[in-house]
Amino acid sequence: MHLETSPLVPVLRTDSGSSKVLLRPRTSQEVAHILRYCHERNLAVSPQGGNTGMVGGSTPVFDEIIVSTALMNQIVSFHNVSGVLVCQAGCVLEELSRYVEERGFVVPLDLGAKGSCHIGGNVATNAGGLRFLRYGSLRGTVLGLEVVLADGTILNCLTSLRKDNTGYDLKQLFIGSEGTLGVITAVSILCPPKPSAVNVAFLGCPGFAEVLQTFCTCRGMLGEILSAFEFMDAECMKLVGLHLHLACPVQESPFYVLIETSGSGAGHDAEKLSGFLEQVLGSGLVTDGTLATDQRRIKMLWALRERITEALSRDGYVYKYDLSLPLDRLYDLVSDLRARLGLHAKHVVGYGHLGDGNLHLNVTAEAFSPSLLGTLEPYVYEWTARQRGSVSAEHGLGFKKKDVLGYSKPPEALQLMQQLKALLDPKGILNPYKTLPTRT
Repeated sequence: MHLETSPLVPVLRTDSGSSKVLLRPRTSQEVAHILRYCHERNLAVSPQGGNTGMVGGSTPVFDEIIVSTALMNQIVSFHNVSGVLVCQAGCVLEELSRYVEERGFVVPLDLGAKGSCHIGGNVATNAGGLRFLRYGSLRGTVLGLEVVLADGTILNCLTSLRKDNTGYDLKQLFIGSEGTLGVITAVSILCPPKPSAVNVAFLGCPGFAEVLQTFCTCRGMLGEILSAFEFMDAECMKLVGLHLHLACPVQESPFYVLIETSGSGAGHDAEKLSGFLEQVLGSGLVTDGTLATDQRRIKMLWALRERITEALSRDGYVYKYDLSLPLDRLYDLVSDLRARLGLHAKHVVGYGHLGDGNLHLNVTAEAFSPSLLGTLEPYVYEWTARQRGSVSAEHGLGFKKKDVLGYSKPPEALQLMQQLKALLDPKGILNPYKTLPTRT
């Protein structure tokens, strides 16, 4: 185990946390020893992975002891027939992807932060990402977990079975719990076969109604080979060009769509994609488009979508919202907010995973402004609640969003969550001040 003293822990541009102790265990047994020691002495612990979260979930708030999984980065096993990968929680997502792709499989999760984020943190936050449309959520692809509880007990539910209908599915308690119920130390995850044919189309659309119609046409005509459907507005493209000097590959449009297909037959996929493009271009749903089939151009097109966050960070202070909304109202919030803020914001942009109804709403300003924040909140959350949406689609709640959970969950659900927390962590030492709202 590695010990460091760290008075200041930088996390995001907008967050920093204070802690005097940073522990880097290498095994589950070392994590258990740490938690047992802390539990006996009422010492609070902040589990930490790759530090790529957006809501301060891994930031120590009041001098908690940081337990980092950075040295828990070993692959335990991989089964070449079933595609089941078992690894420690500190494995970096991109390195896992490289490992399984060399063996003909893919990790069912892809994120812009894949070069830094840890699989344990991904599971603890139930990360969504770019492959959600094709492979679903981690709640379906994670087969088992090893978790260390608050008192140091090691809960080994690290099964590799796809079907196990014996008792309660305990792993689901810890997926998305953000380290407040236990520290995930190992993960068993099902990796699907790597597609042999991948195509990416980048299209321009004249309006959001056409984006929705393009999505409906896409699902109907591409069906089983559709793996991603991302959208971004013109403001996103302007910022990517301004700050990152990435050129738009199609004529200027109010909206842009990135579509990825992945399958086992190049000819079959190309034929289906060609028919789809002919349909949407001919009907006026799409005004211009480009298609990539080689890896270099595919990466170039994906960069336009994946690097939006980077472009936003260079534009100034960023107010970030990660929302789930009904598809037909998804972009209305962006339009309403532009009208509400006027010149008080530099840019109001909307982009995200249209295939699963996830809007990333971002507002930039020259610097943080309490008055601008007051105009944004609780307006954004109230607007979302009226649509019966979610105030956190995939980023979690962490420290920043914990007190808005009530906009998406009824009081009875909040009470049950508090009871579960009290049962598994009666002393409240695991990632305190996160996920659940402050008791009043």
